[in-house]
Amino acid sequence: MADLTDLLGDIVDDADAVFLFSPSGSYYERFTDLTDPDLIVVGTDNQVGANEFVELPVEFENVRDRVRFGLEGGLEQGVIEDGDLVVCATDVFNDSIDTISRVRADEEDHSGIYDLFANSRADPGVIRDVFEVAIELGKKGQKGKPVGALFVVGDAGKVMNKSRPLSYNPFEKSHVHVGDPIVNVMLKEFSRLDGAFVISDSGKIVSAYRYLEPSAEGVDIPKGLGARHMAAGAITRDTNATAIVLSESDGLVRAFKGGELILELDPEEY
Repeated sequence: MADLTDLLGDIVDDADAVFLFSPSGSYYERFTDLTDPDLIVVGTDNQVGANEFVELPVEFENVRDRVRFGLEGGLEQGVIEDGDLVVCATDVFNDSIDTISRVRADEEDHSGIYDLFANSRADPGVIRDVFEVAIELGKKGQKGKPVGALFVVGDAGKVMNKSRPLSYNPFEKSHVHVGDPIVNVMLKEFSRLDGAFVISDSGKIVSAYRYLEPSAEGVDIPKGLGARHMAAGAITRDTNATAIVLSESDGLVRAFKGGELILELDPEEY
């Protein structure tokens, strides 16, 4: 397989930026003299000391997700602009960069996924696991029928204080965490019942069947969204939690943080 540096010539000539995804120090040094286009490192940390850096809170195994998140982060941080042509160098076949793609940054494609993971109190891996449960539920439903669900992630103590039980809590004395395949099956099964799931910063499932009680006064959500979304907006306004909602009526997954809608997407297109 050819070295990526042998391929970059004409490919970067008309590009506005080059994104290197989690490069090694030796690999990054090959490009330190690159001044046009801009060189930007994308990864979970900036081990190479790059001047321009976009953080990935979690390692996305899917390359498409990795690139999409990097582009949204770059737009969010202002290191690239709407319409920029970005050359993305990442690994597909092994642990070193071996593949490139050319992508046009488009503000209209902004899904909010960067906002969902960045600057959240809960562990980003926990948010990813919950988000993926919501996406899968949106695609498959419950026994083939559409289902709605509300997951509140992080700041669980405050969330519990601002809610009340609707029924017996099956997780009251358990120490199960999201991400466990068996637990994910349980989450999908319980999601068909009323109430919210409350999940701690570290991913422990604190409760199911919680009725959220914060005041909805002053919460501004798009017209047509119901009580589940209003509760999600209100609880994230009053706590440092992130709320992920699957709508039973339109099948979309939405996320709220700080009382505001930050993400809206169709599970079938994710």
